[in-house]
Amino acid sequence: MPASRASFLRALGEARLITPLRSAGGHRGYSRYQLRLAARARARELVGRGSGIEAACRIVILEDRVEEAQRVNAEYRRAAAAADPSYAA
Repeated sequence: MPASRASFLRALGEARLITPLRSAGGHRGYSRYQLRLAARARARELVGRGSGIEAACRIVILEDRVEEAQRVNAEYRRAAAAADPSYAA
């Protein structure tokens, strides 16, 4: 794992935004979502521009939720249009 992502993961843990699992040897273990969050350039960009780490992560999480809601909404619209060709979105 690149050093910048490792240090960002540690910072997320220190801010108690994520809780890594610990191996018997004391090594940190992260979920795929935690790794994806740390890999997001957007979160690091926000922190680099002066946002607190908590705020940056919250922004990224909310952006993910909006993206998912838009995807689901588009699926519903496609299903409605397929069921009723006169449907106008």
